[in-house]
Amino acid sequence: MKIDLNADLGEGGQADAELMTLVSSVNIACGFHAGDAQTMLVSVRNAIKHGVAIGAHPGFPDRENFGRTAMVLPPETVYAQTLYQTGALDAIVRAQHGVLRHVKPHGMLYNMAAQDPALADAIARAVRDHNPQLILVGLAGSELIRAGQRLGLVTRQEVFADRGYQQDGSLVPRGQPGALITDDAQALAQTLDMVRSGRVKTINGTQANVQAETVCLHGDGEHALLFARRLRAAFAEQGILVRA
Repeated sequence: MKIDLNADLGEGGQADAELMTLVSSVNIACGFHAGDAQTMLVSVRNAIKHGVAIGAHPGFPDRENFGRTAMVLPPETVYAQTLYQTGALDAIVRAQHGVLRHVKPHGMLYNMAAQDPALADAIARAVRDHNPQLILVGLAGSELIRAGQRLGLVTRQEVFADRGYQQDGSLVPRGQPGALITDDAQALAQTLDMVRSGRVKTINGTQANVQAETVCLHGDGEHALLFARRLRAAFAEQGILVRA
């Protein structure tokens, strides 16, 4: 058994360089919700150095709230913003003789696209129109995954180590009870269950089915590096290979 392990980087986290030694894919902030040209360049160089798959991490233009504010924008605006951010990162990747492999929306853009077919379609179209060989990463079972598949993209269904799940397989919204899992043992158990069994225990106590093709580690967490090491150790104990 194998799994991709990804982290959102270039967002101001202090452990980015070390996290790249523990994950197989990175999603680099493209300047709208976090990061800038310099952080993108540094992140890309580090990713190439460590041999991890590079992805664009476009978000809403919401630096003040780290891309976590719901914004109601026309689909064509979201299309243009996704294309703009992906293209900016791809230019840096190409200049460093690397290859952009995937696109994963950030924060509220990601969450809204998981449920809104029009928004999901706008993002998927931007990815396809930039490069139809790119992989579209989205929440397992979401509208974003369905939009990517409709447009002929390769998709990668994502699960979260440290987020609570609702009965329909969606994430518990931030700010609500159960949204974040702060106990490492619980997060490890949840991740292993999703990867091995394709299911997750919801905040209601029921089981929801999920297809785990990549696991997200939040690189901006206070103890992201420690948890990443524990998760890699747990995967090794279970004979689960970490591969992009």
